[in-house]
Amino acid sequence: MDSNCFIRPATEADIDALFDICLKTANGGEDASALYSDPHLPGYIWSVPYLKFARDFAFVLVQGNRPVGYVVGVPDTSRFDKDLQANWWPFVRREIAGLTPGRPRDADVIERIQNPRSGTTWLQDDYPAHLHINILPGLQAGGWGRRMISTELEALRNHGVAAVHLGVDPNNERARGFYRHLGFSELERDGSVAFAMRIDQGSD
Repeated sequence: MDSNCFIRPATEADIDALFDICLKTANGGEDASALYSDPHLPGYIWSVPYLKFARDFAFVLVQGNRPVGYVVGVPDTSRFDKDLQANWWPFVRREIAGLTPGRPRDADVIERIQNPRSGTTWLQDDYPAHLHINILPGLQAGGWGRRMISTELEALRNHGVAAVHLGVDPNNERARGFYRHLGFSELERDGSVAFAMRIDQGSD
């Protein structure tokens, strides 16, 4: 484990880093820069809105003075989705107005921004919270992922959250193995893969 790294709460000053880390890990944990015309596209969905609307549950992994990873989450997925519908997606739509899909992942993300959807609605009654974690390639095997997940679960548990879920790219076997190792239960439905855990019993 790199002794130069540490975890701290994310701040507004980390927005550019969250955009960058999300882009650099959006291809199954690897760099997706060549897959998007606008480097902000993945971060508009999977990182920055969490800092904007759930800052108490946003943390960054820092190496030296540079963020190299993040973990973000929300205690109530349904409420978070409503917040984004009212206060985030209209802004993002203005930001990407006129963007024509030109790279492999553009169309999918633009569609998600225009018509937001949650692929885990079937889990939200039993596991209302959710999280995302990404660490830059090269640091993903250093033990920090476990510590970041533990930090997030502690914050959610202290907020009174009883259970949490997260979605995973079905092709990302490394991530699937990681979550299994941490004690998450793997669930599949209609081709989507998710992991879930109860956290109200002191288990992380």
